[in-house]
Amino acid sequence: MLMFKEIHQIALKRKGGSAALADLMPKVRSTRALSGITDDRFLAQMSRCVFQAGFVWRVVDHKWDGFEEVFFGFPPERIVMLSPDQIDRFAKDARIIRNRQKVLSVQANAHYLLEVAREHGNFGRFITRWPSDNLVGLFAHMKKHGSRLGGMTGQRVLRNMGRDTFVLTGDVVRALRRAGADISDSPSSQRELRIVQDIFNTWHEESGLPYSHLSRILACSHE
Repeated sequence: MLMFKEIHQIALKRKGGSAALADLMPKVRSTRALSGITDDRFLAQMSRCVFQAGFVWRVVDHKWDGFEEVFFGFPPERIVMLSPDQIDRFAKDARIIRNRQKVLSVQANAHYLLEVAREHGNFGRFITRWPSDNLVGLFAHMKKHGSRLGGMTGQRVLRNMGRDTFVLTGDVVRALRRAGADISDSPSSQRELRIVQDIFNTWHEESGLPYSHLSRILACSHE
């Protein structure tokens, strides 16, 4: 297994030095900042990532103002009240991507957020309380209880909202394999995800860097 400092050096060389690499690092929000994010913003981000999955991201981005209009700002308590007829109308609205199954996921994830809020106050507080040395457990929770939040979708939601997390992109997985991790090209089993988590835990302790920065450095080290 390669030491993380060796991977870091490869990334520094590929990206042109410390300053250039630092500019590529994801933003990590504080616990206080994450806890203060309202659930409508989490539902919006979940919906955005779900609609982007398997689709051209720039099309979703271009239409995003329309999504905010159609779903009236994504308040979970209002989204859960949508009738089947309203869902059908939304699924045919040209202001958004007309995919009924993904429209249904917006309502399902609104239910998920409200369930979490009943116990934790809001989703931001919930994810800040989840231990970083078991991020794969948080991924599994989102996949099981949310809608279409498995794989990189849930991971991207967390990263985009500022939760410190790794994201298993193709470049990150290839870098892990090159470093000696015994995982497949698309790690998904509990065994593989545990291996990944353990590696990140070790490198986090060694380097003191956030998990999201470790993840981005891995991606930058891949040729």
